[in-house]
Amino acid sequence: MRTYRDIFGVPEFTPLFAAATVQLAALTIGQIALATLVFGATGSSLLAALSMFGSSFAQVVGALTLLSVADRVPPRAAMTGLALIFAGGTLLLALPGLPVAVIMAVIAVLGLAGSVGGGVRWGLLNEILPADGYVLGRSVFNMAVGLMQIGGYALGGVLLAVASPGRVLLVSAALYLAAALAARFGLTPRPARASGRASIGETWRVNARLWSDPVRRNAFFALWVPNGLVVGCEALFVPYAPGSASVLFTAGALGMLLGDMTMGRFVPPGSRGRLITPLRMLLAAPYLAFALLPPLPVAVLAVALASFGFGAGLLLQERLIAATPPEMHGQALGLNSAGMLTMQAIGATVAGALADHLPVAATITAMAVVSLAVTLALTPGLRTPVQILATGSWDDTVGWRGPGPESRRARSRRATSWPAREASPPGGP
Repeated sequence: MRTYRDIFGVPEFTPLFAAATVQLAALTIGQIALATLVFGATGSSLLAALSMFGSSFAQVVGALTLLSVADRVPPRAAMTGLALIFAGGTLLLALPGLPVAVIMAVIAVLGLAGSVGGGVRWGLLNEILPADGYVLGRSVFNMAVGLMQIGGYALGGVLLAVASPGRVLLVSAALYLAAALAARFGLTPRPARASGRASIGETWRVNARLWSDPVRRNAFFALWVPNGLVVGCEALFVPYAPGSASVLFTAGALGMLLGDMTMGRFVPPGSRGRLITPLRMLLAAPYLAFALLPPLPVAVLAVALASFGFGAGLLLQERLIAATPPEMHGQALGLNSAGMLTMQAIGATVAGALADHLPVAATITAMAVVSLAVTLALTPGLRTPVQILATGSWDDTVGWRGPGPESRRARSRRATSWPAREASPPGGP
């Protein structure tokens, strides 16, 4: 699959895309409305920020307790149910006079539910697309994220200018309901990817199995840490340029969109593996220019260039999928989503704390330096060829080896057993 027309030609891709983007719009509008509501009630910038991004911390708990649900519940039922949970939670948040403690508790519960959502969504995407279509399909979603965030925050601001935060939260709840309907009536019923009962013990067992393999472990670190540290740089745009922060955020969104489009649409599979480290270096290196306190046009260019490097995430996810048995794809992708969101929240928190004691530009530079150091440390592990379990192999020189573009579900039915050490290359540890 090489074109967006090919991707949207897959029957289930369009309803999955519609459900996910409508849910993202609901989340974005709800976040800005909730932050406005909390700030108006408390006058606390910290509580307002936690109302927007605090649910990311709950992703850690969800990753440790609930992720086995991602592969053990039929995808259509899971996506519909999760959207309904978010609709109900948002309706509760819209109630007037709700204590802040209750608001934070509801946000935490929704964060736990959200930790499962990533695994369900990306596991289903990986299932409905052929093997060579995941990167292109995921790039479509990533581009939609940037566009929906820009549009969602803008629409949320317009709605807040004419309505109370509580009424705007009702709009968010209605969008969640629309996402549930799109999932329920647009997706095909499919069985769960794995058998057995979802439980905390099963989540721990599969997480331990995912984490035990050095190839997967290195991919997780590469997906989480450099990315999260650079998000810490972005978290300082407002104190760095209070009157122009929106320009920097827009440049970042545009750079990320172009990076995802380039990786998904124009880079052939045989070249992807070689681009991971250069893109991860690009993700942080332009922020070193902030040490010189550049004028706004230079800062905007640096941010756009750096954000192009987020395209490495698509390539690393492809590597992670190749190294993971099909019955664990949902949990692996859910663990990745939870880890990325958590590391982004940690990066933003660390950067904010440092900026209280150091100049903002120096803090941005320091976060970039650490990101570069982590990327260099992880690079040797990313050179290890990946054995694609029971289906072929991934080689960074030629790309995908093995069967043609049949569905992953079909290949998982063919597979009868898994080696004791998945994804261990010949001669590897």
